[in-house]
Amino acid sequence: MVFFMGNSMIHIPLRVCTLLHVPVKLENNGEHHNGGDIESAGSFTSVADANVPCIKDIREKKLVHEQAVELVKFLCDQIANANYSTARKIFSLSLEQATSAGIYEIVQEILKSYPDAISLQNKKKHSIFHQAIVCRHEKVFNLVRQVGKSITVFLGQCDDYQNNALHLAGFLAPQEQLYRRAGAALQMQRELQWFKEVEKRALTQHREKKNKEGKTPAQIFTETHKDLIKDGEQWLKDTANASTIVAALIATVVFAAAITVPGGNNGDGYPVFYKRASFLIFGISDAFALFSSMTSVLLFLSILTSRYGENDFLVIIPRRLIFGLITLFLSILSTMIAFGATLYLVFGDSYKTWIIFPMLVLPGIPAILFMELQFPLLVDMYKSTYHTIFVKQDDDLLY
Repeated sequence: MVFFMGNSMIHIPLRVCTLLHVPVKLENNGEHHNGGDIESAGSFTSVADANVPCIKDIREKKLVHEQAVELVKFLCDQIANANYSTARKIFSLSLEQATSAGIYEIVQEILKSYPDAISLQNKKKHSIFHQAIVCRHEKVFNLVRQVGKSITVFLGQCDDYQNNALHLAGFLAPQEQLYRRAGAALQMQRELQWFKEVEKRALTQHREKKNKEGKTPAQIFTETHKDLIKDGEQWLKDTANASTIVAALIATVVFAAAITVPGGNNGDGYPVFYKRASFLIFGISDAFALFSSMTSVLLFLSILTSRYGENDFLVIIPRRLIFGLITLFLSILSTMIAFGATLYLVFGDSYKTWIIFPMLVLPGIPAILFMELQFPLLVDMYKSTYHTIFVKQDDDLLY
């Protein structure tokens, strides 16, 4: 039998289900419906399934997930009631595979059914706490912290190479975990977050401990992340260079527009259209575009001149990039508003509405396009910088 847990597939032999008398509920997904199905056809769920296929797919996947969790609970309870050596052997392999795959639901059910599993180690002498750090699975890491056992015990445990938990956090994450982040800078930021999270819970002797190669956790982190820092620096410089050019160009245009106002000046030196509301819109948006574009230039210049130390990737540089992109977007939007106001001032009285309307709407396309292209990156940076993936340990312990 095959079940899906999150993004991973779990294969459970049918003979195991038969031996353990697992109650498996089978559903008829064919085209034949009984009377109950016909009577419920008018329900919201049936209507949604018929008109929006994706809702039906989501509901079916959720149902399969819930059934898989129930099956895991049943299996864990049955195995836990077996003799000690058998349960320990089965749970040891299952726990290692579930932790490596990041399937925290299985890890949670195993720990509930067999609390001693928290101390199980694999061939490398890694507990699930150490495996979660090596594989960078934050949900499993957070789950272990909810166990009523001090993680200081795990922090002090060492493997065959005398690497403790902080040493393991210092090694480079697996490639599949790194590629989950967009850009080398965000990858480096996530690596720093993991190292700092383990470091702040480690004792002084854990931070200064040397492994068999005579290296401390900090030394390992620096050595294994050299290439990632270089890639992150190059990515940031390329992004900042391109954005600086755009922001400087906008600043030049809006500054020139402020000097040569639309319509020119009258004999007294006042702008011809200064009494019109659209001219006020032009003036405000042009001034705001100049302010935001110059702010963006300064922020991107600060990125270009940064020293690119390890800790700079944690908050300082990402925060500058976030505000730089935001101010750049605001400058583009303000420039387009000023341009639209200028078009209305010059042509508003001479042309019909159906001609003016496209002239006012089309300038908004660049701002919308920039937002659509850069918004995913901006959201990723904001979440990664201001929202931690690690939960605080509270009184809601697992057991």
